[in-house]
Amino acid sequence: MFRKILIANRGEIAVRILRACRELGIPTAAVFSEADRGSLHVRLADEAYPIGPAPSRESYLRIDKIMNVAKRAACDAIHPGYGFLAENSALPRACAEAGITFIGPSAEAMETLGAKTAGRQLARRAEARRKNRRSAIGSSRGSSHRAWNQRPD
Repeated sequence: MFRKILIANRGEIAVRILRACRELGIPTAAVFSEADRGSLHVRLADEAYPIGPAPSRESYLRIDKIMNVAKRAACDAIHPGYGFLAENSALPRACAEAGITFIGPSAEAMETLGAKTAGRQLARRAEARRKNRRSAIGSSRGSSHRAWNQRPD
């Protein structure tokens, strides 16, 4: 279990994550821009830290600011929510370098699935493995299924 989770998002998604953490008994830290100072996610969090002006490129999208808060607040995990940094492979890499758990996919998974061509190739390989496995299972089931159906009553 985590000692404290930093929620690197705002609005409804941050509120949902905060409530889930509260149910699990995990303390939380929230970040907020100047425009979000009075927001519900800020009020619900155990701790809240300002990270800059209203434009997200100057606040919520700044990995350096998010990591700084995580270290200052002694968080051992970061939850990105969705949007913002949830699909930026630089955040899980920064977390790994700092010894902080990133709650989400690995940087490698983001990069592979984020690149449409690589994602499609991965999906095709997975589908081919699934089909091969199904045909192998189907052929072994087929003989017992036929034998069962040919039993005299």
